[in-house]
Amino acid sequence: MGQVRYTEFQTLPAAIVTDHGGRTSHAAIVSRELGLPAIVGAGDATQRLRDGQQITVSCAEGEQGIVYEGAADFTVEEIDPAAVPATRTRIMLNLADPAAAFRWWWLPSDGVGLARMEFVVTNAVRVHPLALTRFDDLQDPAAWAEIEALTRGHADKGEYFVDRLARGLSRIAAVVHPHPVIIRMSDFKTNEYADLLGGAQFEPTEENPMIGFRGASRYYSPRYRDGFLLECRAIRKLRDEMGFRNVVVMIPFCRTLAEADQVLGVMAEAGLKRGKDGLEVYVMCEVPSNVILATEFAQRFDGFSIGSNDLTQLTLGVDRDSADLAALFDERDPAVLWMIETVIARAHAAGRKVGLCGQAPSNDPAFARLLVSAGIDSISVTPDSFLAVKTHVAAAERTGGGADPEESCG
Repeated sequence: MGQVRYTEFQTLPAAIVTDHGGRTSHAAIVSRELGLPAIVGAGDATQRLRDGQQITVSCAEGEQGIVYEGAADFTVEEIDPAAVPATRTRIMLNLADPAAAFRWWWLPSDGVGLARMEFVVTNAVRVHPLALTRFDDLQDPAAWAEIEALTRGHADKGEYFVDRLARGLSRIAAVVHPHPVIIRMSDFKTNEYADLLGGAQFEPTEENPMIGFRGASRYYSPRYRDGFLLECRAIRKLRDEMGFRNVVVMIPFCRTLAEADQVLGVMAEAGLKRGKDGLEVYVMCEVPSNVILATEFAQRFDGFSIGSNDLTQLTLGVDRDSADLAALFDERDPAVLWMIETVIARAHAAGRKVGLCGQAPSNDPAFARLLVSAGIDSISVTPDSFLAVKTHVAAAERTGGGADPEESCG
């Protein structure tokens, strides 16, 4: 078993064990948000484990997970939320599953720093957006029949997508209201889009989808533009009709300044003009060009959100999903730290906010201390590591690090 797709979580398991993948793989990231222990890159685990076998999966004993035979003994530690230390640096949550948002409502977070649209699309919508906007061109009879059944009652099949997506995202926006919720527009890879109902017909086959037709490059392309317009309609419904003005839009994997201008232009045409009715638009900082041209990107966006997983991958040239290269994947490598420190300094010089929503602080809460010393405005982490990161940030701020509260993200 390699990566775990969102579609495989229709009924939540007790834990996840995969043969392949690294700690920043899709399976590892999603499992944290769902509150599930996960061990990835276990080699031949799926051949050695048997159906019906009772095991205990433990991720509480260091960086290396352990699978025990039978039911292991454990103790539960209860923490009073009132005892969580206050911090000037805003600590936010990474969320994808609307149901998980209600599981973590009690955490004293400063909002949602990364709401992944893909989870809602896969579980609540299920259909590739182009299979709705180009329904009459759909060639798969089985997909045609299933989509016809799902969209029954919608004269405009695109409205099915808009309604389902807006309602799913609203559950995340409601939990932390009025704190900001930064919603990343869809960032499926082409192979993941193809897995959506009716999607295979509309997606190219790529040798390396990780650096292929993804993120911003899709939004203005004739190949996907009308699908992106459905996403924009859902955000408008969320903000204008449902009243969640705490929603911030974020553009992922934006490689060039020209690309940024094209995406912002499409959004404006769709009624999502930056600055209108208080709409803020952020950009993910995950490509080295985002750092090199940070001053120019700051002229186009209201803030940066550092995606440490992709930024590390592209700075070091290390496949983040490769178990063989896992030892080389290090967010604290001097080159990666230079990237993070540089974009923070250049963004602040341009009057822009900077957060980090990658996996680094969640895997290694001590990494948060490095971010505080660099002047980060906000840190967004998986819910299971929120308390540890909050504690580490408070300690770092007491020793002289930290951000000015007036400059905090959001």
